[in-house]
Amino acid sequence: MSHDLRPAPMMLDAATVRTQLTVADCLPLIRPAMIALSDGTAKQLLRSFIPMGEARTFALMPAALSERGYFGAKVISVFADPDNPRRRAHDGMIVLFEGERGRIVCIADAGEITGIRTAAASAAATDALARKDAGVLTIMGSGLQARTHLEAMQLVRPLREVRLWTRSRASGEVFAKDAASISKLPVRVFNDAQTAVAGADIICTVTSASEPILKGAWVSPGAHVNVVGSSAPVPAEIDNDLVVRARFFADHKPHVLAHGAEFLRAKAAGLIGDDHILAEIGEVYADAKPGRLSDHDVTIYKSLGHAVQDLAAVSWLYERSCKN
Repeated sequence: MSHDLRPAPMMLDAATVRTQLTVADCLPLIRPAMIALSDGTAKQLLRSFIPMGEARTFALMPAALSERGYFGAKVISVFADPDNPRRRAHDGMIVLFEGERGRIVCIADAGEITGIRTAAASAAATDALARKDAGVLTIMGSGLQARTHLEAMQLVRPLREVRLWTRSRASGEVFAKDAASISKLPVRVFNDAQTAVAGADIICTVTSASEPILKGAWVSPGAHVNVVGSSAPVPAEIDNDLVVRARFFADHKPHVLAHGAEFLRAKAAGLIGDDHILAEIGEVYADAKPGRLSDHDVTIYKSLGHAVQDLAAVSWLYERSCKN
């Protein structure tokens, strides 16, 4: 009788991920993953969605970091929070396979990985696209991504001012107090979105808004905008005017053409074509295509989040744990 002596996969729950992976750890993992996605070394299919009812979605995101390397998928649910329908709760797992025998070697909490790697990806894009002297940050939103993005932006630019706009003044005040443990700078909370972004050098939209909360007319020349909150074809955080006036960069062009709500709205209105996506961010990292051309450019990084980023983070955690 044969016995299966394969070791059980390593399990990394939310608490473990939270203590073993930081945004700073993840930042150097993002650039090579996105370069590999853009040059074809990494493979990735469009994410699949199964609607489970109003504000309830099941999604599958498969990818391979290289032909002989790690591969796997993120399996995740995105459901409205019953206590706050405006918020979306992510729950799921990232399954990592090794590339020699095709065995599962690690299973990690998807929510924690997503929160960390998304902010790290925005930081990498900001480092590539924002002005070198960018120092005024506005965050729109007050959830987990707002917190990780505050941490992430400090890694790539010497911030001198941090602002926050959120639809809930109470959650904004809580965020401002919590931010003391994240930032050495105080966070000013604004009730008015236009005032919050006036003169900002870096703007991160990390909300669950279904309609635009940021207008192009409000954004100052030279600003860089990370558009992060919407990862589906319908909800949009920024208006058509901002899409049209900006130098627009995708994390992954096929996904933005399929699921990038802000881009798709402007395209449906006849204001832009597919060529408005100037490059994938991986092409900018590889110096294959230019990013910012002048200090007056408004640049946009449209983040949808990708399995190659998840797998890069989980494989790093797995390998480090194996060494310890």
